[in-house]
Amino acid sequence: MPSSVNLPMSSFPKQYDRLPTVSFVIPNLDHDIHDGTIKEADDWLKSHLSGYIQWAKTHNSMLVVTWDEDDMSSNNKIPTLIIGPMVAQKTITQKSSHYSLLRTLEDLYGLDKLGHSEQAVPLDIWKQ
Repeated sequence: MPSSVNLPMSSFPKQYDRLPTVSFVIPNLDHDIHDGTIKEADDWLKSHLSGYIQWAKTHNSMLVVTWDEDDMSSNNKIPTLIIGPMVAQKTITQKSSHYSLLRTLEDLYGLDKLGHSEQAVPLDIWKQ
């Protein structure tokens, strides 16, 4: 990825309408709960993205926060939060994966399906 688009969090704009259509924010290992605590990760999220979360709720924008751990067991749960004015406030119990999330975003933007997302069921997240 070119350095012109792989930027530090300090470059995250304060004017959120300047963000590209899709952005990835990837915390370091202390703030993504790999090496740090849940409180450290929560504090980091509040400190760095709470302003965007409030803005997104009224500007047709969406934030997806997801974890990446999978122990491959049938009881494994990967928390994912999706916040935006177009998203229904509910708990989704359907069996899903990162491919389901990818499929949801591909469908949203009318994109071709990549790899295993073609067989994935998109998440039922939209307001009716």
